[in-house]
Amino acid sequence: MSNEKISPSQGFTPVEELSFEQAFAELEELVAVLEIGDQDLDGSVTLFERGQTLANHCAGLLDQAELKIQLLSGEDVDDFIRED
Repeated sequence: MSNEKISPSQGFTPVEELSFEQAFAELEELVAVLEIGDQDLDGSVTLFERGQTLANHCAGLLDQAELKIQLLSGEDVDDFIRED
């Protein structure tokens, strides 16, 4: 992507197929492109929407990793156990 204009119709890899590292790297690239400010409105909105999706995906993956570490270590497990 690096600093090139991106059309709103450009295809992206589905977010759910990206690892944390891939999604975060793409998010960083999108931010850099948006900061340059040479995209048209449609392109900027498309990149912003993709960025939001990537950020949510990264946050979800981090939450899953944190929970797994806590479960494996036995620490603070009570915070994640829901009582019905």
